[in-house]
Amino acid sequence: MYIIVGLGNPTREYQATRHNVGFDAITRLSDDYNIPLSLKKHKAICGTGYIGSEKVVLAQPQTYMNLSGESVRELVDFYKVSTENVIVIYDDISLEPGQLRIRKKGSAGGHNGIKSIIAHLNTQEFPRIKVGVGDKPAGWDLADYVLSRFTKEEEPIMRDALRKTSEAVKDMLLDGIEPAMNLHNRK
Repeated sequence: MYIIVGLGNPTREYQATRHNVGFDAITRLSDDYNIPLSLKKHKAICGTGYIGSEKVVLAQPQTYMNLSGESVRELVDFYKVSTENVIVIYDDISLEPGQLRIRKKGSAGGHNGIKSIIAHLNTQEFPRIKVGVGDKPAGWDLADYVLSRFTKEEEPIMRDALRKTSEAVKDMLLDGIEPAMNLHNRK
């Protein structure tokens, strides 16, 4: 069993912002694999189903980004999965819009949602998919930038990135992380 967590902030005001690309990826997985996000538990909106032969829990923590670890900890404890079977999807400003980067483990890299998960799981050993949202323009406040919406030019790029993220999750589950990294970590 795998827990697939997409990071974001709840409520309408944050929908479709750069920081909510993890939520958007979970919605795409829900649509692609017919896994309804109909449960509210573990401080998250969740759905259970299958991607290929693998049982999965899809989750969108409702704790707000900086407290995402609270929800992830509850999910890990309830389903009794190893942290190696927790895949976290989130935005990354160091990657071009739409670029994916799969990692087996790593530091938070300044991302507060990942910092919270590392603190609550007491490990950096969990796979993740970073989805590029582009670097903030000069003179912009970082918080204002990540809470901004994509430009008209970026929207089709990000729709394609969500499609690729869904494929990357499937590849990670069915073929393993290394082959998925080789396939998806290209510009």
